[in-house]
Amino acid sequence: MTAATAAAATHRKPLGASVNIPPRRMDFEFDGKTPRYWYDNDAFLSLYWTTLSALFPEGERFFVDSVRHFRDQITDPVLKAQIAGFIGQEAMHTKEHETINAAMTKMGIDANRIDRQLKPILGFVRKVTTKRMQLAVTCALEHFTATIAEQLLRDPDHAAKGEPEVMGLWLWHALEENEHKTVAYDVYQQVGGNYAERAGLMVAATVIFLGLTTYWHGTLLAQEGKLFDVRRNLKSAAYLWGRNGLFTRLAPQYLDYYKPGFHPNDHDTRVLLEEWREKLFGADGLLRDQVKKPNGKPFH
Repeated sequence: MTAATAAAATHRKPLGASVNIPPRRMDFEFDGKTPRYWYDNDAFLSLYWTTLSALFPEGERFFVDSVRHFRDQITDPVLKAQIAGFIGQEAMHTKEHETINAAMTKMGIDANRIDRQLKPILGFVRKVTTKRMQLAVTCALEHFTATIAEQLLRDPDHAAKGEPEVMGLWLWHALEENEHKTVAYDVYQQVGGNYAERAGLMVAATVIFLGLTTYWHGTLLAQEGKLFDVRRNLKSAAYLWGRNGLFTRLAPQYLDYYKPGFHPNDHDTRVLLEEWREKLFGADGLLRDQVKKPNGKPFH
């Protein structure tokens, strides 16, 4: 390869890829082959993850807008490249979660209704908060998603409970959440963010997030006639929130966010990410055939 050819190839490479935040074009398809209760054949748990999926399209747009607003204030070329990668990855997350949400809605599990209801709520947040506060909210929610995503990548039993096609989407999303987990936080710090605002808005974001997800999860359970399946629901809720539940075990990592000197890289996932890049996108990767080249053709 000549120097000119190498330079041209580098120029064509997405900017985010230069900082290990590559926007990967995915092409998941779910219609007609996705089980209704795709996680452990359990209505409560499957509908909980579907509730989270329903939040992503509007949520990811909010995240992107909050970071993009400050992009021109960033002079560090590395962070600017990371912002490009962040925006590209979040755009793909929006696209693919819209795909699975549409498939769920087609089955009668109305994930799209949640998406529609979230939009005016986030619109109100935009009206009553400053741009930097919106960025602080993004930092808080990115900490949620990165922490949950890291657990999915580390816990083989957790990942094994999902139907492979759907879990493929979640594993890809989990990988990329940890690839770009520092971006919003670093931008926030660069534009004058402070501890009191960051910690206070994490409290607010936690309360609102838990309230909304509980409500919308309940509406999906009610639609499915499962809301009063008390015995099964309590067992499944314990799997998430019990003494050794998935989310209960994440409490120490969640609480780390309230340390004055916290940074997302305090949770070191570098080795984990290398392992999962190979598992998902290596020569024999689980999702290698799902990735498309920039021209739209499958990667082979």
